[in-house]
Amino acid sequence: MSLVTEFNDYRGKMNEKIMASDNKVIKRIFNLDTNTYAEGALSEKTKEMMGLACSMVLRCDDCVKYHLGKCHELGVKSEEIQEIFSVATLIGGTIVIPHLRRATEYWEALINE
Repeated sequence: MSLVTEFNDYRGKMNEKIMASDNKVIKRIFNLDTNTYAEGALSEKTKEMMGLACSMVLRCDDCVKYHLGKCHELGVKSEEIQEIFSVATLIGGTIVIPHLRRATEYWEALINE
């Protein structure tokens, strides 16, 4: 199973379990997340690129993978991804480098799928 398929399958399965708990607060947080990344004054593509940079700085590998997937879907080019990686690594510092490695691996998996 590919890195991308494994991540997406696990994420989908767990999100279904979480939503099945019917917890109002969790549902509202998920809804807020969905609405935040919707098209608005900023494009969906811009918001996903911002989400990617922030996720790298916060060192959330699952978030990085999710935003890389959305960036890929929205047509972000590899050159743009590298600039996002540069900004995130500059802001986050050298502690981001391990996440940069994993992000690079995941991006390559996405573009080679």
